[in-house]
Amino acid sequence: MDSVEDIRLLRTNYLRGPNIWTYRPVLEVWLDLGTLEDYPSHTIPGLNQRLTTWLPALIEHHCGVGERGGFLQRLEEGTWCGHVLEHVVIELLNLAGMPTGFGQTRSTSRRGVYRMVFRARDEQVARVALAEGHALIMAAIRGGDFDVKAAVARLRASVDDCYLGPSTACIVSAAADRRIPHIRLNDGNLVQLGYGAAQRRIWTAETEFTSAIAESISRDKDLTKSLLRACGVPVPEGRVVESPADAWEAAQDIGLPVVVKPSDANHGRGVALDLITREEVEAAFRNAEPEGSEVIVERFIRGHEHRLLVVGGRVVAAARGEVVCITGDGASTVAMLIDAQINTDPRRGVEEEFPLEPIAVASDRGVQLELQRQGLAADSVPAKGREVIIQRNGNVAIDCTDQVHADVACMAVLAARVVGLDIAGIDLVAQDISRPLHAQGGAIVEVNAGPGLLMHLKPAVGAPRPVGQVIVEHLFPEADSHGKAGRIPVVGVAGTQDTQTIARMVAWLLHLAGYHTGLACRDGLFLDRRRVDARDSAHWEPAHRLLMNQMVEAAVVENGPETILRDGLAYDRCQVGVVTDMDGAQALAAYDVREPDQMARVLRTQVDVVLPEGVAVLHAGDPRVAELARLCDGGVVFYGLDAALPAIAAHRATQGRAVYLKGDRLVLAIGAAEKTIGGLADLLHERYRPGDAAQARSLLAAVAAAWALDVAPDLIAAGVKTFDSDAMPARTARAEAATH
Repeated sequence: MDSVEDIRLLRTNYLRGPNIWTYRPVLEVWLDLGTLEDYPSHTIPGLNQRLTTWLPALIEHHCGVGERGGFLQRLEEGTWCGHVLEHVVIELLNLAGMPTGFGQTRSTSRRGVYRMVFRARDEQVARVALAEGHALIMAAIRGGDFDVKAAVARLRASVDDCYLGPSTACIVSAAADRRIPHIRLNDGNLVQLGYGAAQRRIWTAETEFTSAIAESISRDKDLTKSLLRACGVPVPEGRVVESPADAWEAAQDIGLPVVVKPSDANHGRGVALDLITREEVEAAFRNAEPEGSEVIVERFIRGHEHRLLVVGGRVVAAARGEVVCITGDGASTVAMLIDAQINTDPRRGVEEEFPLEPIAVASDRGVQLELQRQGLAADSVPAKGREVIIQRNGNVAIDCTDQVHADVACMAVLAARVVGLDIAGIDLVAQDISRPLHAQGGAIVEVNAGPGLLMHLKPAVGAPRPVGQVIVEHLFPEADSHGKAGRIPVVGVAGTQDTQTIARMVAWLLHLAGYHTGLACRDGLFLDRRRVDARDSAHWEPAHRLLMNQMVEAAVVENGPETILRDGLAYDRCQVGVVTDMDGAQALAAYDVREPDQMARVLRTQVDVVLPEGVAVLHAGDPRVAELARLCDGGVVFYGLDAALPAIAAHRATQGRAVYLKGDRLVLAIGAAEKTIGGLADLLHERYRPGDAAQARSLLAAVAAAWALDVAPDLIAAGVKTFDSDAMPARTARAEAATH
């Protein structure tokens, strides 16, 4: 079908938080099918065959049918090309190693225009996936060729550039399992776990408890050994050397065989073991010198290399190394044998997800030295059956956690404490990890900060260890004072009716309750009573800034309907979600929201994210808002001007909570029990406007939200009396800074 127009991508919008589609970030794409609106999939010659040939795993897509092959069934019955594009993009992401199971395509009020969304952890990756999927489907429609392998390679390159490394990702995943939110703080592996004052930070396997002094000590291997030796930890004798000749002199003093290694390199780079001759020692010095600031010669300890992971004062995982060898066949060169017998190992790869690196004999000076010691080079042809050692270290991949002797574990924990690391990778050499080190002449050779976790997550032999979970437990040993690890009270206020005043009053009441409170609303960005930004802050970015602030103990965020449609919510879940009304549809035509009833789908987002132990505060006077109560995972507090409102009456009949007026008295009720906290005239003083229903509703909403957060009724009353909705700070943070 060469004559059809391209599917036009009208606009793309990355929703960074919970949204009308799902709790997770998605890429929302507006598509115009053009003439393809008249051609469902079964009417386009060869389309379905090309798609299933290029992407055979489409058979695994259940689609709306709910079973394997469901999407293919839809293809054969006839489905529109926007829906097909959705599944093509999802499958490309699956092939690139970033599986996603969520996608939707919905028609709009314009013929041929659709909104398509798919789950996307990273915006850049999502946009690359969309571009590749668009190119693929157009090639399939027109009967052209498409290189799926190349497209997946381009997408995988984007994934490798943008996604967290495997060690960081396993910690973040373990945090997510405990419902601890995370925020990525840079393009690398610096991640915040939790919100505000309840947060902890990690950088790969380093934490905010990892001191700079301890990390510096760990990098200085000679200093580390001297500290360990002073505390009774067995370490090999050795010293720093300055030249090849000095290295040989040190080797003679220490006693052969020896090890030569850089003082501050890692991953086994520049390390040479079991050296006996002067030529070997001097060559090893020249190999080690470029890899670190200094070179160390130390006594060679016979045995296997081991890596023990210490977290929070206990050994949680251990792995043993293996010597890497090849076996000659009498015809192939060493380089050929390495490629055939070693580099084909599925554990080896250049990406971070692989625990072992490929061996490049042409550039690896350590491998070249090892071959020279055996009288070989890369182009040598070993005799058939001859075993040739390629690497003696750097291949720690056999789990041995359950075999670690208590004495060995004690020495590893002591080593981590001596250096001062909360998380440490302890490298030791022992012939048998199930026996005490002293008894077998074993020793600890290095203490590493920020250890890699892949060897424990994907061991070549043995069971994976839940090291990410252990690290999260170390960071968040128990629930905080508010009951949830990593969480602070977050209040979201959604709607259009005086929501900035409600948000400001809630923030004031939380401030009086003793919280350092952050507020993002249309009146600006506030920390306690100080306005730090005067611009409209009722959107994603300012709210996100609050959640990153370590001083913030509670956050109040105003969310207009457009914010939810454009960006999604800034938080994954909240303690209290307030919905005031469902007005404002007339301003949302750009999002294809044209009827008041469509607002329910938008504003339910605020209720969907309420935690199971949280509360939705809903306006009982609007039946559409009251209906959202059934969607809430937590409790509900209704508010309204009259206790006789149907939603309030039914809720109180089931011992539910409500806030309402009785005459002009403000009442908090649980079931039939009522507590009056004051009359409107007394609470509002000169601000009181008799008969102003909007003012009364705003007050009720704020009081209900504070009550839902267990602020005492007497404190609520005092706070309402002292709140001034018209007062604005005379000086912004910028003005204050200019005077100091």
